[in-house]
Amino acid sequence: MSGSSIPSATISRLVTYVRILTALEEQGVARTSSDLLAEEAQVSAFQVRKDLAYFGRFGTRGMGYTVPALRRELRRILGLNRRWAICIVGVGRLGQALVDYPGFEEYDFELVGLFDTDPAKIGKEMKGIPIRHPRELARVVDEQGARMGFLCVPAEHAQAAATMMVESGITGILNFAPVVLEVPPEVRVERVDFLAGLKRLAFYTLNPPENDLPKQVEPDPTVTAALATHRG
Repeated sequence: MSGSSIPSATISRLVTYVRILTALEEQGVARTSSDLLAEEAQVSAFQVRKDLAYFGRFGTRGMGYTVPALRRELRRILGLNRRWAICIVGVGRLGQALVDYPGFEEYDFELVGLFDTDPAKIGKEMKGIPIRHPRELARVVDEQGARMGFLCVPAEHAQAAATMMVESGITGILNFAPVVLEVPPEVRVERVDFLAGLKRLAFYTLNPPENDLPKQVEPDPTVTAALATHRG
């Protein structure tokens, strides 16, 4: 099945299911059910079964799912059972914060390249990774087999930087710049917009949901799908 035929929200929920299954496995729970996964993910059991059905049959009717087996299969589907080499273009405050983020290694995401045009930063290291000029991006992408990159440059430089990333071989971009990028159709761009999230929160804070509605919205697919995208 082609990844483009699967809703982004489904991919986001798969990431949530993996997190839940990981916690269950750490607690020594051997089996679970769509009802339990639904309760933890704040969706319906029907939605859980529908999400899983995109990728095949899991579990046994009336018996539920074997936690380690389902977690292993979902990690495989999401591509989390392999190493992913990642580059960061733009090592300002945001880029530096991403370098320090502690969660990459848990899923075999490995930072292999840092790039910036600031002469004061070029040549310095962060976590043992040298900061290079972007003209070296293509070489690092080729040597390290990187396919994903974080775009952390100011808005006015975002399109030029994205074009350079695409030309260097990057096929997945997590875009933190508040602009819409023009890229070839085979390149996936996921936009992370913190201000958009705050604006949504402002609305919902002024207009609280009814008591029978979930208090937590679906994870933003612009964040999760980029870091774990199934491509059939």
